Amino acid sequence: MKVEVIGAGLAGCEAANYLAERGVEVVLYDIKPRTFTPAHSDKNFCELVCSNSLKGNDPQTNACGLLKEEMRILGSLTMEAAAKTSVPAGGALAVDREKFASFVTDKIKSKNNISVVCKEVEEVPENWCIVATGPLTTDKLSCGISRICGGQLHFYDASAPIVSRESIDFDRAFYGDRYGKGGDDYVNCPLTKEEYETFVSELISAEKTILHEFEKREIFEGCMPVEVMAARGFESLRFANFKPVGLKDSLGNRFYAVLQLRKENKEGTAYNLVGCQTNLKWGEQKRVFSLIPALRNAEFLRYGVMHRNTFINSPTCLNADFSLKSNPQVFFAGQITGVEGYVESAASGLLAAIHLYERLKGRSPKIPDNTTVLGALSAHISGATENFQPMNANFGILKPAEKLIKDKKQRYAYLAERALESIRAYKESLL
Repeated sequence: MKVEVIGAGLAGCEAANYLAERGVEVVLYDIKPRTFTPAHSDKNFCELVCSNSLKGNDPQTNACGLLKEEMRILGSLTMEAAAKTSVPAGGALAVDREKFASFVTDKIKSKNNISVVCKEVEEVPENWCIVATGPLTTDKLSCGISRICGGQLHFYDASAPIVSRESIDFDRAFYGDRYGKGGDDYVNCPLTKEEYETFVSELISAEKTILHEFEKREIFEGCMPVEVMAARGFESLRFANFKPVGLKDSLGNRFYAVLQLRKENKEGTAYNLVGCQTNLKWGEQKRVFSLIPALRNAEFLRYGVMHRNTFINSPTCLNADFSLKSNPQVFFAGQITGVEGYVESAASGLLAAIHLYERLKGRSPKIPDNTTVLGALSAHISGATENFQPMNANFGILKPAEKLIKDKKQRYAYLAERALESIRAYKESLL
């Protein structure tokens, strides 16, 4: 039996790998390297655009960390690649982008039963397939998807600038993670009250790219451009990505505001401005971010960019197994389904492949229950709602604990243990 997978991003590669390892013949379509979307430039699959961080790694304190552990139990390719290409990032899991994409690409191309085809697919196939074309689905295929899904929703997504390490002024910066956790994985760029106020004023007034188009779109909170967040209130950044709480230099000094930089590669030659996704024009990015004392002479290796993101109204057209209600042989996966985030996208690809494989074997798909993050995300994309919006992994979407646990740390630990026990049982049910 042949299965077509459209899109070689995180979800598509995760799905193709799962099916191929079980002997299924897979045809994997992608437009690269013949053509690139406005946000992509790497010829390899699974290019990470917004950030090199896959977010928190501790399953007992971070829901995305719990999701990662669930995926590891089920044999995730994304988690294997991340483990092989990780870079220091405190309690987070971050990767070397180029090595990560290269690892996945080599893994996919090494499988004899995966045929990679460089082609733009213009219509959704009617037979066994997984559509995992992501937030930058081509216009022709978007029209095809719209016809079978009754329309689409759009929002804009932003990525953060990257600067060279050697251009950071370390007389005005210091290493360290929040509350002393994780060693020296982050570079901290402090600001005084006056410096912060100047930066925010210039950030809010700076010239933006495609301003009128941007203002017409909804902005998903998870990738909020830093200038939009700043415009919501002068102190808003100090309670978000410029939060100084838990950070102090070697002399014990605390600061009014702090911007953190995170390694982009293992060599530590490039650093990402954490949480500074932006829609500013490139010249404005250099001018405004250089107002941060430690970045006054910063060399920008990559400026932030803004790009379209697309997702379908999944509750109206998808089942909990990610299959199309009108054609159960057609599955969707990735951000196009309304899961938000790299790990969540990969997880949906893994789930779609698991469920499709079960159908190929003549079995009814088993949905993980909502005590797991995988199950809760499945419930989110298929649950009835009047205003469907993308969803990240978070403890709030899990089934509540059966008993009252007031302490949040203890409650999260309980939910994590319950989820992992459930996902192990789920794995056994698939054998």
